[in-house]
Amino acid sequence: GTQVTVEIHPKDSTPQLFKKLSSGKGARRLPSLRGQDNKGFQRTEAPRPPGGKDLHAYPWDKSSLKSMPIDLQQFEKLDAYALKVNVTNSVEELVKALLKQARTDLEKVRAIWMWICHHIEYDVVGYHNKSQLSCKPIDVLQAGKSICEGYAGLFEQMCSIAGIQCMKLSGYSKGYGYKMGQTFTGDSDHAWNAVYLDGRWHLLDSTWGSGSVDDSFTKFTFRYNEFYFLTHPALFINNHFPDNSNWQLLKPTLKLKDFESNMLHNSNFYMLGLLTAHPETPVIQTVNGKASVSVDCRSATLFTFKLKGTDEHGLMTLKKHGMKLEIYPQKTGSHKLQIFAKPSKASEEVYNCVLEYIVECKSVDKTMRFPKDLHQPVGPSWFTERQGFLRPSHPNPIIHTNDGRCSVTFTLGKDISILASLHCDNSSLTEDMGRRHIMQIHRGNQIELKIHLPHAGNFVLKIYAKKKSDPGNYDYIFNYLITCLNTEVKWPAFPQSYSKWAEDYEILEPLSGLLPANRNVQFKLKMHGIAKVLVQAENAYPLTQSRGYWEGTCNTSGCREVFVMVHENANHSFYSHVLKYEVETQ
Repeated sequence: GTQVTVEIHPKDSTPQLFKKLSSGKGARRLPSLRGQDNKGFQRTEAPRPPGGKDLHAYPWDKSSLKSMPIDLQQFEKLDAYALKVNVTNSVEELVKALLKQARTDLEKVRAIWMWICHHIEYDVVGYHNKSQLSCKPIDVLQAGKSICEGYAGLFEQMCSIAGIQCMKLSGYSKGYGYKMGQTFTGDSDHAWNAVYLDGRWHLLDSTWGSGSVDDSFTKFTFRYNEFYFLTHPALFINNHFPDNSNWQLLKPTLKLKDFESNMLHNSNFYMLGLLTAHPETPVIQTVNGKASVSVDCRSATLFTFKLKGTDEHGLMTLKKHGMKLEIYPQKTGSHKLQIFAKPSKASEEVYNCVLEYIVECKSVDKTMRFPKDLHQPVGPSWFTERQGFLRPSHPNPIIHTNDGRCSVTFTLGKDISILASLHCDNSSLTEDMGRRHIMQIHRGNQIELKIHLPHAGNFVLKIYAKKKSDPGNYDYIFNYLITCLNTEVKWPAFPQSYSKWAEDYEILEPLSGLLPANRNVQFKLKMHGIAKVLVQAENAYPLTQSRGYWEGTCNTSGCREVFVMVHENANHSFYSHVLKYEVETQ
């Protein structure tokens, strides 16, 4: 009736002595808790310290968030069962109930983890008054709340009853109250666990798996966090630094000063599929008034940012696998920069904070003051492609023009109507005139936006779209920043068009909506399916059709406005207005 273990060690390592007890008087028998493998023997081995095969490479190899391959879907039934178990009179009885549905060691650990994360709340009152607090497992179970010490102690005891090796670890953490760049001295401030599964040690933190406390540390909210279950050690080290460096389970191990200076990536960062962020230090110095940040991720992700609570002083562009952000603080000093993200498929508008930096600004670049109408992100991206804007002529977010004119083209991948408008700070540009400085030209599934700026400055080109079949409003899609430094620039608006002006009509001349007085003006318009075209000034001037164009001249003397009118059908007696030009006053 004696269990014997034989261990074979390489000769340069020291053998570990395991305390083995026979199944005689010394062992507590809990046959119902043991698997079929050992017929009622209770293992009470001393846990072996971590060694070569437990170690993971550092830095993170971007492979997995977990330290062993697990399929969370296979836990769904077990998780649901564990949440419903309602035993609080004894730790043994609780474990007995939980293990009814757990066969493997991994399933046993999972059931214990799920139960603790959903039933033990963080004791914010006890944290402030530790003398009144017991962290004994039975007390934690019966109170239903504790601090990290109690979570880790209860976890350790429940694993022990289930026959699984588990260690309670302590060390420094970047948790509640952590300030960027702070140093750690004195006693450890946090506790967590290591469990032995499939011949290797793994890390978990049930305190942080259960939820979070608010900023004032007065209220705990249950919010389950999968990230802290069997976390990959190269990610766990991001905010857990054990007293004994062997428990980092890393090769090479990190020094405390590395832990202090390393960028804190919270669990949202990794759970959203983000991989790396640059720079990797929490404090960024501006160079000539500019700071840059970039994030790489696995799949299409939406980002926003706040610098001192606003997103006005930056330019964010989305990339297929991440984002790029350029920050131009408009005041010197230290500024907090927060970056938020959400999966592209998420319907709800909730962005999670994934990164925080301090931007230290020595000098301000006043030329990079952006219009307040500029929306983040700026420029085309995978997101605008999804909305039907393919092959943009300008892939960059900023369009520079010297003469105040530019033209942006896209191939439309969907049957959509487009609306575009121009916006500028401190400008007399009304919303209607903002649209009149842009002309749409359609050729098949290509669209060109011709832009003539009314003056120099920084402008926002906003682009909206809707399905043609949709009667509803246009949805905002994206915007560009257009800059022009040439103070000579003063382009008039394009002519006003009416509803009868079809999408695929085109003005070749005159493009200016303001015609000179007392002049003969040449007209050339591309229109189809029309019987007659008239230009109505003081007199009426018919245009003649040749090779798809309607051409002719009109004299502007004696009038303030000029209209282009069409006869859609030779049998109709009335004309429809399609364009309106103003005439310069003398």
